[in-house]
Amino acid sequence: PFYGKYRHKIQELRRSSPDVFESRMEKRSEVKKQPVGHSKQGEFIRCMEEKARPAEGLGSKTSKGGFTKDKTLDSILNVEMVKEKSAEEITQIWNQYFSAKDTVYAVIPADKFDLIWKRAQNCPSFLYALPRKEGYEFFVGQWSGTELHFTSLINVQTQGETAPSQLVLYHYPDLQKEKGIVLMTAEMDSKFLVVHDAQCLANQVQLFYATDRSETYGLVETFNHRSSEFKYMSVIAELEQSGLGRKLRPEQVSDKS
Repeated sequence: PFYGKYRHKIQELRRSSPDVFESRMEKRSEVKKQPVGHSKQGEFIRCMEEKARPAEGLGSKTSKGGFTKDKTLDSILNVEMVKEKSAEEITQIWNQYFSAKDTVYAVIPADKFDLIWKRAQNCPSFLYALPRKEGYEFFVGQWSGTELHFTSLINVQTQGETAPSQLVLYHYPDLQKEKGIVLMTAEMDSKFLVVHDAQCLANQVQLFYATDRSETYGLVETFNHRSSEFKYMSVIAELEQSGLGRKLRPEQVSDKS
């Protein structure tokens, strides 16, 4: 159902701009020939975002695209002030602030983030499946430093390196050593995603990168290092087995209002 949704767009591109279509198909072939784990997505991501002015106090202003370039923890939180507080107090402040906002956020234990970060260095990208009313929509997640950028697979296939991010997860290890926590928040393009979509993708990062099951993380390794062996349906099967897919299908998510 997911591919059927976009088939007409690809066919239209092929009819209206055959040269562009052929050029993009050639780029796909070139990508397959590149060294395992190679990706230029992290490089072009930053070129797609505009510099935003830092805001005073808690919170920050974003660019027209909805994403903040070089979004630091200082632009959200008074880091020096919270250093005097305990991890529990900081967690409460973080959660209380973002609970009133239409976004995704989390406080990740330091040891769990260490595992995620170590694996992200070895496997910087992965294919995530977002539950839809009919089937699933696939998103490519690409680490760029401590930022994790998501772009729909169809955009990557049709737009190549110009495909913009639709969701960015920002991880802040500033307090990791002192307080044992890593703060996370996100920005998303509301034209394409809603909060429960972003939450589902964020939960899958935990599922695939922080898992103790070798079979689950094995899918990430296969995607990065043995792409010819990777099977899309394995991601869906893992998602369904975890219960996350069924839990976050749109028809099962209650309206916040």
